[in-house]
Amino acid sequence: MTDAGTHILDLGEIDGPVLCFGGPYSNLQATQAILAEAARRDIPPERIICTGDVVAYCGDPSATTATIRDAGIHVVMGNCEEQLGFNGADCNCGFEDGSDCAQWSQAWFAAAAANLSEEALSWMQDLPRQIRFTLSGRRFAVIHGGADNISEYVFASSAAGDKMRNFDRLEQVGPIDAVIGGHSGLPFTQFLGAMLWHNAGAIGMPANDGTPRGWFSLLSPASDGIDIRIQALEYDHQAAAAALRASQPHLPYAKTLESGLWPNMAVLPDAEQKRRGQSLNGQAVHWPRRRNAAAE
Repeated sequence: MTDAGTHILDLGEIDGPVLCFGGPYSNLQATQAILAEAARRDIPPERIICTGDVVAYCGDPSATTATIRDAGIHVVMGNCEEQLGFNGADCNCGFEDGSDCAQWSQAWFAAAAANLSEEALSWMQDLPRQIRFTLSGRRFAVIHGGADNISEYVFASSAAGDKMRNFDRLEQVGPIDAVIGGHSGLPFTQFLGAMLWHNAGAIGMPANDGTPRGWFSLLSPASDGIDIRIQALEYDHQAAAAALRASQPHLPYAKTLESGLWPNMAVLPDAEQKRRGQSLNGQAVHWPRRRNAAAE
């Protein structure tokens, strides 16, 4: 268990669009592409947030970490940063012991640990476990997995009660209106009464939708609320696959980068498993401003 309230970075009030993404996963080409996308949209580093797992499945852990660090963006600690930074035995991804994913993760985790510098590992140790900000009157908390468990999987189909438990835990630190989570790798935006749960998706691995695209999101303030748009990221996935095959040809993830299909779905609930291979079209929602927001 990891308490997301132990190290909080509060960004305060943000007055422009926020770009969010998760899971660079050691995918240098996708990382370069998302930063280029942010530059194209004139979004500065102080308004870019990564939900963690900078390092994981792909072939360039050191270069990906350096690229993220040099960009000066905000990063919340993921389970991979926690485990690597504090010399953990494995990634603590939440895979079942003895499963294919657990065995594959042993290989890429060991390779990442051997390639990362002490400076990079120290940077991982110092990452916040939670980031907070206010946008258009709404208070956001950014975490990796769950409020108390950094490796908790939260999907669109996850029980509303589980999501509300996380809200309740996070509100012990301070009031919030929305959670931005990572870890699951699948993008979604979901209203839970007056609250909102958002996952921008991952850039470093496809969303099991049969396309090689990654996913990110834009949260844009509007005169009457916030526009939240989940968008696809096109990048040189063939180069990313080649880099992975060059470093660890025995892993199945290079094929995933090309096919857009996960090699194993053991972590997915039934509802998400049934969507395998169904191409995502993104999602756009508008979150109206509260009527009494001006009085708060």
